Amino acid sequence: MEEAFAIPQLQAGYPVPRTATAAHWVEHWAARLCDYTRHRLPDMDEHGIDIQVLSLTAPGVQCLTDARQAITDARVANDHLADVIAAHPARFRGLAALPLQDPEAAVAELHRAVGSLGLSGALVNDHTAGSYLDDPRYEPVWAALEDLDVPLYLHPGAPPTETWRVLAGRPELQGPLWSWAAETGGHALRLIFGGVFDRHPRATVILGHLGEFLPFQLARLDSRYARQAHQPLARKPSEYFGGNILITTSGVCSPAALAGAVLAIGADAIMFAVDYPFEDTAEAVRFLEQAPISDTDRAKIGHSNAERVLHLHSRPDPPRM
Repeated sequence: MEEAFAIPQLQAGYPVPRTATAAHWVEHWAARLCDYTRHRLPDMDEHGIDIQVLSLTAPGVQCLTDARQAITDARVANDHLADVIAAHPARFRGLAALPLQDPEAAVAELHRAVGSLGLSGALVNDHTAGSYLDDPRYEPVWAALEDLDVPLYLHPGAPPTETWRVLAGRPELQGPLWSWAAETGGHALRLIFGGVFDRHPRATVILGHLGEFLPFQLARLDSRYARQAHQPLARKPSEYFGGNILITTSGVCSPAALAGAVLAIGADAIMFAVDYPFEDTAEAVRFLEQAPISDTDRAKIGHSNAERVLHLHSRPDPPRM
């Protein structure tokens, strides 16, 4: 899950996420984001990765302010992804880009991506021009996700809508080291407290990076929710995790954290991810193989949960477009 690709003609016009990343790593990633056979498949073969679930790298179409361009670029990205999968149907699956700038167009593109192209769900990079998915305008998108029975992966990476003073003078905190997790975790909490899952109880959201801090704060969320004035929810905040909210291991190769997540939300709610090419496949595989969990849970996290959530065995191989 959460294995990134890029399309040069799209990326050239998108803002580069602001992170304090060393130049040699940017070059290393660039050589792999647009590649499928020279680096990617050999890396998968060397480390026993059967299938990568591909998604357009951040910031994706969420960075665009022109809805028409977002619609066009999402179609380009999804057509490209379908072609890659069709060329290697045993090795790749994919999550669609959605032009949420126009919710009706996003619904149409989701139906096309899943129904015609055979993609397995969608991935969006946090907010869309400052608009979050608890906004009522996105109700048709949630209904379509339920109807199609596919997940939405909520990923970091959209340009920030405002400057956080806590980041001032500390550029290393901007991006994947800290701020992305805080921003995306906050977005997920908006979905819970905005009642999205009460209105759409069959909706599934996936969070990367072992849940963007949230599985380790569930008791705190429940405690504070019980003592604040708030919009009533059908369940305690923690109870949306493991059902409506699932997580992946992307970029968090910590045995202690994985064991804690299993205790917090259950092994049925966790899926293995590398975060290729930004993380090291060998390290991610070694981490899962050596994690202090049962072999039953290791199999769930390693493959069977993703097979279930993405319908990998029931959805036919997509046709070459």
